[in-house]
Amino acid sequence: MTDTTDDIAEEISFQAFDDDCHLLGNLLNDCLQREVGQGFTDKVDRVRLLAQSACNMRMAGVDHAAKWLSKQLEKELTAMDLDEAVPLARAFSHYLNLMGIAETHHRVRRTKIAGHVSKSCDDVFNRLIQSGYSQEEVYNAVCQQKVEIVLTAHPTQINRRTLQYKHLRIAHLLDRNDRGDLTHEDKDQLIEDLVREITSLWQTDEIRRRKPTPVDEARGGLHIVEQTLWKAVPQYLRRVSNALKRHTGKPLPLTATPIKFGSWIGGDRDGNPNVTAKVTRDVCFLARWIAADLYLREIDGLRFELSMMNCSQKLADYAYSIISKEHDHEEHHHISWKPRDKYSEYHGPTLPTHLPVGADMPAFTGADGESEMPILELPVKDDIDMLSTFQSTSSVNTAPSSAMHSKEGSPTASKGAEHTGLFNLKDMADSPQVADGYGTPVTPTQASTLAVAAAVVGGLSKSGSFRKKTLLESNLNKSSMDKLLNPSMIGRPDIAPYRVVLGHVRQKLVNTRRRMEEMLEGSPCDYDPNDYYETGEQLLEPLLLCHESMQSCRSEILADGRLTDLIRRVATFGMTLMKLDVRQEADRHTEALDAITGWLEIGTYSQWDEEKKLKFLTTELKGRRPLVPPTIAVKPEVREVLNTFRVTAELGTNSLGAYVISMASEASDVLAVELLQKEACLVVGGELGKTCTGETLRVVPLFETVQDLQVAGTVIRKLLKIDWYREHLIANHQGHQEVMLGYSDSGKDAGRFTAAWELYKAQEDVVEACKEFGIKITLFHGRGGSVGRGGGPTYLAIQSQPPGSVMGTLRVTEQGEMIQAKFGLSQTAVRQLEIYSTAVLLATLHPPDPPRSTSWRNIMDEISENCCKHYRDIVFQNPEFLEYFHEATPEAELGNLNIGSRPTRRKKTGGISQLRAIPWIFAWTQTRLVLPAWLGVGKGLEAAFARGHKEELQAMYREWPFFQSTIDLIEMVLAKADIPIAKHYDEVLVSLSRQQLGEELRAEFHTTQTTVLDVSGHQKLSENNKTLQRLIESRLAYLDPINMLQVEILRRLRQDVSNMKLRDALLITINGIAAGMRNTG
Repeated sequence: MTDTTDDIAEEISFQAFDDDCHLLGNLLNDCLQREVGQGFTDKVDRVRLLAQSACNMRMAGVDHAAKWLSKQLEKELTAMDLDEAVPLARAFSHYLNLMGIAETHHRVRRTKIAGHVSKSCDDVFNRLIQSGYSQEEVYNAVCQQKVEIVLTAHPTQINRRTLQYKHLRIAHLLDRNDRGDLTHEDKDQLIEDLVREITSLWQTDEIRRRKPTPVDEARGGLHIVEQTLWKAVPQYLRRVSNALKRHTGKPLPLTATPIKFGSWIGGDRDGNPNVTAKVTRDVCFLARWIAADLYLREIDGLRFELSMMNCSQKLADYAYSIISKEHDHEEHHHISWKPRDKYSEYHGPTLPTHLPVGADMPAFTGADGESEMPILELPVKDDIDMLSTFQSTSSVNTAPSSAMHSKEGSPTASKGAEHTGLFNLKDMADSPQVADGYGTPVTPTQASTLAVAAAVVGGLSKSGSFRKKTLLESNLNKSSMDKLLNPSMIGRPDIAPYRVVLGHVRQKLVNTRRRMEEMLEGSPCDYDPNDYYETGEQLLEPLLLCHESMQSCRSEILADGRLTDLIRRVATFGMTLMKLDVRQEADRHTEALDAITGWLEIGTYSQWDEEKKLKFLTTELKGRRPLVPPTIAVKPEVREVLNTFRVTAELGTNSLGAYVISMASEASDVLAVELLQKEACLVVGGELGKTCTGETLRVVPLFETVQDLQVAGTVIRKLLKIDWYREHLIANHQGHQEVMLGYSDSGKDAGRFTAAWELYKAQEDVVEACKEFGIKITLFHGRGGSVGRGGGPTYLAIQSQPPGSVMGTLRVTEQGEMIQAKFGLSQTAVRQLEIYSTAVLLATLHPPDPPRSTSWRNIMDEISENCCKHYRDIVFQNPEFLEYFHEATPEAELGNLNIGSRPTRRKKTGGISQLRAIPWIFAWTQTRLVLPAWLGVGKGLEAAFARGHKEELQAMYREWPFFQSTIDLIEMVLAKADIPIAKHYDEVLVSLSRQQLGEELRAEFHTTQTTVLDVSGHQKLSENNKTLQRLIESRLAYLDPINMLQVEILRRLRQDVSNMKLRDALLITINGIAAGMRNTG
């Protein structure tokens, strides 16, 4: 991860940041004095002073003094016993985490106070229109934009979720501390709250004691929606809409979704045997349960808010149809709702000329994730009251609309009335937070009565009507206390029609949630499809009807509040929050087809050549019969693959997004998945008594290694030449092909520079291939957090893509610590979403320049070839490198972190090639050599200089965005590296026979630094990013001691591998270094 989210080159004032750091640091010091004692805090101060002095001397160029101070620091730390070292490592780790919180908060503060925010919607829309693009062009491009951010479970988030929550609470308190209206008492209370949070941090175990399961990871991923995105998305869309209105005269359409979210968490089974078909199914059900629960909270707030009686005729008819279904009257009754034409005379109070402060802000949920309005946990009481109201009214003037009457279903019988997962009637009766139908808080006694009412309403029949006998019995059996607490509602004013509609929506959401609980438990579910929500479109229908009604009744200002936010949430998140992708390695599909062809006695699929595979697959795809019976006997690994396809057929595109094939290299890899999907669809359709609709997941080949990237365009051309496949894309996927490009494995395979160039060329080739066949293309970028895995500032990354590769569509992964860094706070989330939108808009309408001449491409090919050769010579060909890697880094110990459910290796045996890219980067980041991001670059540039290309390279840096961003990111990594610290690891941990290799690597680092500066024209690293330079320097006094402690602990642990205290101490240092480097893998 980069240190900034996207203000990489912006100057910021550091005074407020320093003040926050001092405040948090002092509070932590006070905590340490209370918890550990004055002697310990004195030692912390002494170590910090030594480290800070050594850093100051080094930055001043006084190397001999810096070395002497570093030696004194080393002696101080190595002399410590374990009981002293562990709390010291914890203290410095917490210091670095608190500084990270202060950094993030300071960026939020800067965005708030800045008069003009670069890369914002206002900024980019204005620039485009000023540069000659018409208002209509800008408007259409924004409205048609399709960006999908895919959250993955890649194990790079080092902090436990408990600590993340505490960090967020501290960030919220810092934000509150900036308010200018706080009294002295408010300030004192705020400081007390900070003291409590920091004390809680210190008293909490930083170490995960068990590996998370895939479902644990899914809960964490889904929580980011509830934590921040739920609030951030409507706020972001308002920002886009307001900017569009200012610059084009038209707001964003109500259901437009420039950005959506996807997920791999619970669907990515590539190399992770813990992700099974059952896990994928359960995660989808869990996501739907959480979606229904979040919508329920919003509906409760809306029901409280929408108390108006005036409505459109259409809404009145719809509300009447709901009530007539729920209460089958023998006679008609009068309804006093007042359908009113938009242009009819208005006699209500006029709107104020000046709105109160904050009235123009959207009605978001609060920072703590709870609704600002009372949560009506038991709306069923309203239903009972509603019936009483209608029993007391006279005849109805208008008949219900037959269209709406037949379209919507009625609530089903309440299943499991006494217990519905998180909704428990006993708990409700005990809770003082229950509110009645009008949002009025009730006492625990009243809550108990509501629980009784809920049980009564549980007597709804399958047809949706109330059982009159049950209601009568309920009234007869009421105690005198119940009658006092809940008197008859006869004579109560009529219920607002919007509340009737939203009450019906709420009941269907309750049914949706209850249905998911039963499906998770494996219980039989016989709900009528009209009684729950399967898709977001179904939920949108009544909400849009309410919105249209309010617009027609001069209630636009109300319609544009909480209701608009909810509609936009539904359009963005649907009923699944994030559609789940399924990912599996190509070889696993080959194994399944081997089993199938073996059963058919037609040979071994994996031994066929590509042409024979394509002929077989195409023939079978054109047929309509199943290949094999579902009961075919296969080995467990193959059965799991077939079960996964069965689950994809059952869940379908309402819950799932794409099927991603990792390590794809041939056209047959794609058709194999298409055939296995078809088989599963036929089987499931047959069991359900339905014909196979042909609606399957879109299949996305993932090209990861350099070799695969080089043939990506050829593979896509071969696919599109197949008539069946091309027609399938047009018929089922709107003529759209999606291709994923892997940044992590390509970087590990050939080095960062070569990977970047091969990715660039692969994108150009794939785009051209699709253009030849008239097929639209979406590129899916599998970026990691660190530069070594393709990470970097979002804006810079998108703006440096090949021209024509971003045509209003983009998919990109976000993972681990990047999810928290970019979306952990609602303010940063809004900013990130805005940056995604504006960067994609610019890349679409005003794409970056291509290479100026063929000679630039030739130079890049030469540099890439030299970089790759040198990188591979060291990493894969040097027989000493693997052992050096194990000795010089904590790679072997990273598995004890328990930060992910996935194993660190694809296979148990093998060297670097079988190691996952994440631990490969993570290990080198810990030693601060950050080798994968720069190894080979210096040799490649040096060879280009020798051929006389230096001036041309400098021109490429000035004029070609792709080359400039590549060099800038390598320069940033070099600035974060620390050669003296990396040398210390070698001197203490590496055997003498391999220390020479370390010296060679450090010499190459200096070569890389010199050549990169020659290309950029900078005098020193990070010259164009003083913010980053300043932030890095501020951490060194805490980061350097943790690195030295880690070296000493590693030395001891390798002599006493069973010492659990040493292992825990090492894990604490790993956490601290990750916090200081602001990234893991």
